[in-house]
Amino acid sequence: MESRVWHQFYDRVVPPSLTYEPLVLPERLARSAEAYPDAPAVLFLGARLTYRQLQDQVSRLATALAGLGVTRGTRVAIHLPNLPQTVIAYYATLSLGAQVVMTNPLYVERELEHQWNDADCQVAVTADFLYESRLRHIRSRLPVRHYIVASIPEYLPFPLRQLAPLKLRRMKPPAIARVTAGPGVLRFRRLVDATEPDPPAVSISLDDIAALQYTGGTTGVSKGAMLTHRNLSANVQQSITWLHCTHGSEVVLSALPLFHVFGMTVCMNFPIGAAAAMVLLPNPRDIPELVKAVVKSRVTLFMGVPAMFHAITHFPDIEHQDIRCVKACFSGSAPLPTAVVERFEALTGSHIVEGFGLTETSPVTHVNPWEGIRKAGSIGIPFPDTDCRIVDLDTGTRDLPPGEPGELVIKGPQVMAGYWNMPDETANVLRDGWLHTGDIATMDADGYFWIVGRKKDMILASGYNVYPDEVDDVLMRHPAVAEAATIGVPDVKRGESIKSFVVLKPGEHATAEQIVAYCRSNLAAYKVPRIVEFRESLPKSGILKILRRELREQELARIEQPR
Repeated sequence: MESRVWHQFYDRVVPPSLTYEPLVLPERLARSAEAYPDAPAVLFLGARLTYRQLQDQVSRLATALAGLGVTRGTRVAIHLPNLPQTVIAYYATLSLGAQVVMTNPLYVERELEHQWNDADCQVAVTADFLYESRLRHIRSRLPVRHYIVASIPEYLPFPLRQLAPLKLRRMKPPAIARVTAGPGVLRFRRLVDATEPDPPAVSISLDDIAALQYTGGTTGVSKGAMLTHRNLSANVQQSITWLHCTHGSEVVLSALPLFHVFGMTVCMNFPIGAAAAMVLLPNPRDIPELVKAVVKSRVTLFMGVPAMFHAITHFPDIEHQDIRCVKACFSGSAPLPTAVVERFEALTGSHIVEGFGLTETSPVTHVNPWEGIRKAGSIGIPFPDTDCRIVDLDTGTRDLPPGEPGELVIKGPQVMAGYWNMPDETANVLRDGWLHTGDIATMDADGYFWIVGRKKDMILASGYNVYPDEVDDVLMRHPAVAEAATIGVPDVKRGESIKSFVVLKPGEHATAEQIVAYCRSNLAAYKVPRIVEFRESLPKSGILKILRRELREQELARIEQPR
């Protein structure tokens, strides 16, 4: 059943189809800088860049990059946490018609070698501590000709710029290092300050590749999704229209990693498109700093993931923190428990909506309406101009009726051009203009969608299909459970058995038998976990998404160990 949902939400709030402005992202920055030159663009640990200053820094770095040979089609790796330099490097690269390769700072040498060699990155913008700990000794194995090395304190005001290194050196591992400029190594701020803002004029097409956004590699070798300027710009306009932003007045919490496609769009490109202030935080796990930033900067839009909302609701003395400045929140990456929604909204007076997206869709495709019906547990309805179908898992060609689970396929202006240098993989997921997501979903009669699980995560137990997300949803409703993750483990008799990993809330106690009994009350017998393992924590990605893949690998390694 195909769905571009034509219900009252579209009629009253946003149109089902938009007229897109033919602007690439650097043009959106230029427009915001022209209209709101003195409005704050970046707020970072006491530092403040206005839109005029941000545009100036972008122009200077673009001029310097052009002098280093960066031109249309050059790949530039941006290997940084959330810093002002991340935003500057991103927009400077795009303004030259070059392509950004956003890189997780936590990547080890093997992952860096794969990604940068696959993309043939000629320039890398990195941090001093990352260069010293990860890059310096593997330079001969990388294609990079120029390293532009940033340092966390270099954009901080006096006296923080002088005091910050003391704190950064005490961190484990240290978040600052001494890097000497030399052949192929340049210092970020010195380079920018020494360059006049005179970048070459470049004509950029909306269909040019803007980013090679690598997937997390959870389904094998990490793949570079080719996101065009049209993809990224369209998703920004869809988001601004959906959120009803007041240009030049919003303050966005930008704690989600900008190297991840979710953070890149909703925490960087979206606020710049809306001329909003982005409050950059380098560590989304630092909840005290996050709460402090919300209070101090008077955040109005909170872009987060369930782990962040959950942690704030349990933050000590949160009831006495003035966080009622938050008026709207967007949650993605995983289901958000109803109890967390209710608690957070009571604390802030805000409204949380859940949404959905993928690396291959720039990323947002679905969101619950800000006005109208919000269905708990649903990813909502499609963005404007986004068509969706639920198709059978075997052939991917037969449309399924409402309520029946199948693969979610998507068509829209935010869907990628394909995978970099992987024509077979591209042909496998892009068929007749439809992106086959690999996500198992259902759609109800009202056109709202629910994610049931991933095709690769589906457990086949005694001939029955079991979707881990459904089991985890039940587990998360148990009053003692803080987090849960369910996987299938090999079983000679059943094919696979269901195993759940559970983290209890602080001060709570429960036995495996009690957890299983709770599941029996809320799930069909074949869906009930046969094994429950309690853990202090669960492995998470940089965007705080629970990694079932790691749990599965750990379990298989344990099973294969000789006894």
